[in-house]
Amino acid sequence: MWDFALAFVALFVAVDILGVIPLYLSLTGGLSGEARRRLPRQSTLTATAVGLGFLLVGDAVFRLLGITEADFQVAGGILLLVLSIHDLLSSRRADPTALLTVGAVPLGTPLIVGPAALATLALLVQNYGYKITLLALGANMALAFLVLSHADKVGRVFGQAGSEVIAKVANLLLAAFGVSLVRRGLVDFLKK
Repeated sequence: MWDFALAFVALFVAVDILGVIPLYLSLTGGLSGEARRRLPRQSTLTATAVGLGFLLVGDAVFRLLGITEADFQVAGGILLLVLSIHDLLSSRRADPTALLTVGAVPLGTPLIVGPAALATLALLVQNYGYKITLLALGANMALAFLVLSHADKVGRVFGQAGSEVIAKVANLLLAAFGVSLVRRGLVDFLKK
């Protein structure tokens, strides 16, 4: 149970669904009610498919390229650190996209499941195995669906400033998780 909680929280921080809300609201503002109601399902199904696809082929790609757990911990930690620092220091801007695909791209990927979430998934599999990682992914995607389904309400509760604060705190936690991964990877290197 503890491993699931750790995996869930790590993936929750990487997905940062609360930080996606301001972008979600700005990207979907011009949609009709029915089209807007379909987006949470489209977004989370896309994100889940991308996450599952990465879980299915990620290990094979690592073996093919000779990437070890320590290699990926250091690389993934650096990536998470850089992405979180970038998000901490910049403001989010919505890119103009076709309204028909906004649920898949950019919402499903890269906003919900992007590089940070993919790196986290790969590291979670190495640390906790497939079962716990799949459960953590499923729980996070269910939560993402619920949050996006009620994004208007959540956005009103936190407001623009509150949503931005939540996003920044999540990125700070992601940076700390990235540093932790680099440290663990370097310890593994030094043991060999």
